[in-house]
Amino acid sequence: MRFHPVEIIAKKRDRQRLSAEEIRFFVHGLLNGTVRDYQAAAWLMAVYLNGMDEEETLALTEAMLTSGRIIDLSQVPGLKVDKHSTGGVGDKVTLLLVPIVAAAGVPVPTISGRGLGHTGGTLDKLESIPGFRTRLTIEEYLEQMRTIGAAMIGQTDDIAPADRELYALRDVTATVESIPLIAASIMSKKLAEGIDALVLDVKVGRGAFMKTRDRARELARTLVAIGRGAGKRTVALLTDMDTPLGRTIGNWLEVEEAIACLRGQEVPDVLEVTYELAAWMFYLAERVRDIEEGRALAREMVRSGQAWEKLLQIVRAQGGDVRLLEHPERYPEAPCVAELPAPESGYVADLDAWAFAWAALELGAGRYRKEDPIDPRAGIRINFSPGEYVHVGDPVVLLYAASPDRLQQALQRLEGAICIQDTPPRMRSRLLEVVE
Repeated sequence: MRFHPVEIIAKKRDRQRLSAEEIRFFVHGLLNGTVRDYQAAAWLMAVYLNGMDEEETLALTEAMLTSGRIIDLSQVPGLKVDKHSTGGVGDKVTLLLVPIVAAAGVPVPTISGRGLGHTGGTLDKLESIPGFRTRLTIEEYLEQMRTIGAAMIGQTDDIAPADRELYALRDVTATVESIPLIAASIMSKKLAEGIDALVLDVKVGRGAFMKTRDRARELARTLVAIGRGAGKRTVALLTDMDTPLGRTIGNWLEVEEAIACLRGQEVPDVLEVTYELAAWMFYLAERVRDIEEGRALAREMVRSGQAWEKLLQIVRAQGGDVRLLEHPERYPEAPCVAELPAPESGYVADLDAWAFAWAALELGAGRYRKEDPIDPRAGIRINFSPGEYVHVGDPVVLLYAASPDRLQQALQRLEGAICIQDTPPRMRSRLLEVVE
């Protein structure tokens, strides 16, 4: 049967169900020129507004997956396990998690993405390390997995190429927060990696794509169903993203914070999420008997310095300058810095992750358009986190940018984003629930 892109767009616009054949034609057509960018943008909006059922979502995942190559990691011994986050503010967990898990002998093949919408991307953080190569060939990727047990790369030209095209369009067409599109994008890349198991970090709250727990749970269940349907051990954790994770937002700043954590600095909320995800990765890889043993193993990998050494090994293998990891104070600072002082004394009760995310975007730490450059030095350093006491005039946050105009725009975004109160706020765990 002959399909036409306009008919498929109109069908989804009119809330009709698409067949697997129609979805495959449309997705593969984006690569062979049958479907144009502007048609794909219209189709993405139709999907965003009208959704997809479970069969359509599975068909979309399959179409993206089969648009490219599926990696065979059978030469790498052991159960291969990866983690994926749905995107947050200040989420530098992958930078800690991969070396922690790999240091314990569990192979971690990681294919990450760039910043999407208001959230940061692991690839952008990694590329803030001078020389770090996120574009490895499949052969280089396989060799690094065999010799080091971990690799952190972006999509190659032949891994889910249709997803790469749609991913970039979603970022600039306000169609990011769609459960079918998110699920198919994530799982097509992850299933192409050659993994045996997957742990998903589904963010919930103001700084996440999923603003409510019900929506996050729906996404988590969709992801787990796709993973298990493909024969992969899959679990999802719901974690809180109402406030920024950790004390930094921005690419190099987050690398710097990850380094500090691996070298023994306590950043409680970052490590809480990291250790829990690591514990599940160890458990699915049959490295430990239960989650508590997994948490203990993760802590030991940090305490012993083995995770730090593994990070250096990965960065060195991928061309990054490890001297800057060992001496992060030598990294060039952004030319323009501004403080946001506390308007009164008291306890920091809240930091609005949504406002902080858009402030970081204004500073140059993210993209409005897919072709926008990113300034690795730009971002926000949080001096006082929720629960800490601040005196009037103390700099609650520091902002870094390339120009005074960017600083001013970011400061406007942060108006009303910091809440200070007389009494200590009730502190909550970042961990909300597990979806198995």
